[in-house]
Amino acid sequence: MTLNNSTGDVTGRIIPDRMRSSFARVLRSWETILIVVAILIFVTNSFLSPYFLNAWNLSDATFNFTEKALIAFAMAMLIIAGEIDLSVASIIALASTAMGLAMTAGAGVPVIVLTGIVTGLVCGVVNGALVAGLGLPSIVVTIGTMSLFRGLAFIILGDQAFNGYPKDLAFFGQGYVWWVISFELVLFAICAVIYWALLHRTTFGRAVYAIGNNATAAQFSGIRVDRVRFLLFLLTGLMSGIAAVCLTSRLGSTRPSIATGWELEIVTMVVLGGVSILGGSGSIPGVVLAAVIMGLVTFGFGLLNVPGIVMSIFLGLLLITVIALPRLLQRK
Repeated sequence: MTLNNSTGDVTGRIIPDRMRSSFARVLRSWETILIVVAILIFVTNSFLSPYFLNAWNLSDATFNFTEKALIAFAMAMLIIAGEIDLSVASIIALASTAMGLAMTAGAGVPVIVLTGIVTGLVCGVVNGALVAGLGLPSIVVTIGTMSLFRGLAFIILGDQAFNGYPKDLAFFGQGYVWWVISFELVLFAICAVIYWALLHRTTFGRAVYAIGNNATAAQFSGIRVDRVRFLLFLLTGLMSGIAAVCLTSRLGSTRPSIATGWELEIVTMVVLGGVSILGGSGSIPGVVLAAVIMGLVTFGFGLLNVPGIVMSIFLGLLLITVIALPRLLQRK
């Protein structure tokens, strides 16, 4: 703070203290912790496997998280608003099945892709109508539609599979935009920016936070709570449809068991990213970092030939730990 000799007014500000306080908040933020964890996992993997630092191998590692992360962005907003969608993996199965039906009917690549996306949207409309329209609990509704959507896929396909998709469809799940930069990675980055802007830079995003903190107060403040909830379920359906297009393209086939168990991984990704399972707080950058961490862990386990069941156990323990840790710290 300084004094103007001619007028006697205070003209300075205590900037250093504010800078130190801001810097301390950054160091204590969850995103900073995730960055440190990601670096540690990256370094550890580079020592454990001589194949990890290969550019093409690292590019392949991105396929472990990009499709799930696309859904995690929409899921993060839904959980921040105090809701959840456990049917997202089943939506992928049904959307992929619809793509297969379009393919067998002789449709071209644009129609096949559009079929997958529209099917995801329709499933989102069903969930949104039941939760926002009828006021039913989202966890109950989406457990029901989880069985419904995958059940429809099993009825249509049975033990069969759709194969023989057009070669041009492979670009969405296997194509590269430049060198080792895949189309899926570019789509992931674009969606990350879009959802960051939507959640953190718009009135819609502020409404999502308000609903998650206190839906009744948000209603009295003029926010159309049911409309926001409906749109959020629409977004999870949309992103599930897009993920179905990418996954079907990458695998080159459709089976009713496709994406089984993804709902656990997606919710883990969101919660690990710092989104409160109770709603009201969280950020898109945190989800991005959590997606990268889970991708690195999965890829590292794969290089070390760790069985898939061990990865499932790890994800379960990780989800419990991330949910329990804030409560334990709060009590302490």
